[in-house]
Amino acid sequence: MQTLELLDWISIIIYFAILAGIAIWVIRNKKENTEDYFLAGRNVGWFVVGASIFASNIGSEHVVGLAGAGASDKLPLLIYEVHAWIVLILGWVFLPFYQRAGVFTMPEFLEKRFDSRMRWILSVFSIIAYVLTKISVTIYAGGVVVSALLGIDFWTGAIATVILTGLYTVLGGMRAVVYTETLQAMVLVVGAGVLTYIGLDRVGGWESMKATVTPEYLNMWRPATDPDFPWPSLFVSSTIVGIWYWCTDQYIVQRTLTAKNIKEGRRGTIFGALMKLLPVFLFLIPGVIALTLKMRGELDWNSADEAFPVLMSNLLPTGLRGLVAAGLLAALMSSLASVFNSVSTLFTVDIYKKLRPKTPEKKLVRTGQIATMVVVFIGILWIPIMSNISGVLYEYLQSVQTYIAPPIAAVFLMGILHKRINAQGAYVTLILGFVIGFGRIFLEILSDSLPSGSFLHFIGTVNYLSFGAWFFVFCIVTIIGVSLATAHPPEEKVLNLTFGTVTPEEKKKSRATFDWKDIAVSLFVVLVVVFVMIWFNGK
Repeated sequence: MQTLELLDWISIIIYFAILAGIAIWVIRNKKENTEDYFLAGRNVGWFVVGASIFASNIGSEHVVGLAGAGASDKLPLLIYEVHAWIVLILGWVFLPFYQRAGVFTMPEFLEKRFDSRMRWILSVFSIIAYVLTKISVTIYAGGVVVSALLGIDFWTGAIATVILTGLYTVLGGMRAVVYTETLQAMVLVVGAGVLTYIGLDRVGGWESMKATVTPEYLNMWRPATDPDFPWPSLFVSSTIVGIWYWCTDQYIVQRTLTAKNIKEGRRGTIFGALMKLLPVFLFLIPGVIALTLKMRGELDWNSADEAFPVLMSNLLPTGLRGLVAAGLLAALMSSLASVFNSVSTLFTVDIYKKLRPKTPEKKLVRTGQIATMVVVFIGILWIPIMSNISGVLYEYLQSVQTYIAPPIAAVFLMGILHKRINAQGAYVTLILGFVIGFGRIFLEILSDSLPSGSFLHFIGTVNYLSFGAWFFVFCIVTIIGVSLATAHPPEEKVLNLTFGTVTPEEKKKSRATFDWKDIAVSLFVVLVVVFVMIWFNGK
């Protein structure tokens, strides 16, 4: 590892000075109401929406983990990075229903479509899931990055970054988050793009790299009998996780709800989908480059998750190294800022406001700020536990999400697609789904102590991708079966909230929110996704 020099530190200082300037400007101009604090006043343009979607997704755990997947023979995980087409589904299918419902949060939408029980269940579950997965994993990966790049203690780097991020999120709210994320996205893309270019040049180009790692290594499609990544289960489970993450999770959807209108929100998702195509080339390929150099004896690292920071510190010249370091720090901060704000929104709007509906706007904002600080504190407490994570971080993330996603994706999908789906069907599906999902996590942890050949041992050890696919089928059958066996939902619960019940006036409004350019760019994104899937076939 090369240590940062004076020019690198100057790059980092300039970056943080600009970031601080944006945050201060936002804080001085913000309004003391919930719409401004949680949704940036619903007045954000498509460019900022799209950049914010991208920056929220690409955290340091993503950069570190995806490069680690590229460096450790886990290329099939690339499929999670070609989900740009699912980002389009958010803009074209889901967003119009969310906008028509006029909601702040996803649990609030479920209350309007089903009943108040759904709002409580999803709110509490989402907050727990954020603290145990997004926040903790991001802090852990951020600590690894900061300690490796800056040569400081893991704890010092992790805690300092968490506190700094929490500070501007608490003070500035969603508006501070989306505008600082726009800068962070640009820094990260430029920095990682330069590293990829220099890295490919160092290994002698794509063909030379392929010859070293072998063409089979670059195959994302394994046989259906593969014990780790059977392609049918990989495709189905990754799509389910993608629909949950991109189309129904507060963490991402909240960015589109900040838009001025449906047109700006949809264009934001299209722009976000375009940017989502970049990680394949900016983060996964550097991992393969790092492996190539290691196989040639030109680079060394112990864990695959160290591939990106080691490659960066050894290949980039002084100054550029500082820029990319700033980009990695930006990734950490943008992910943390996003989840901090999402948690405070869920707690304030879906829990506190429901318990105390007459609370003044100013006090609700203060409650959101306190909730953010509490989450920051819990995130710090969780660091020692996350430091025990072994293996490739990116695969760990995807496996946990595979157990969380099916029931939520099933409820949102069926709730929007069919008016016959009722609250009872959704309620049973979520409760059963959460019990089964957490049960799988518990059994996986205890699998070594379970009797071999028993049913519980089978459930705890079956391939997580195959489990996710069948789990989703179970959730779909459950929500349809229970709904058909119980009463029809009331008319007000489906009007304009499901396909087939949208009024002619709303359809006319919707048609006016896009033109041929939106359709053309969306088709381009789909074509690039198909190209990437064909390109990485090991030939």
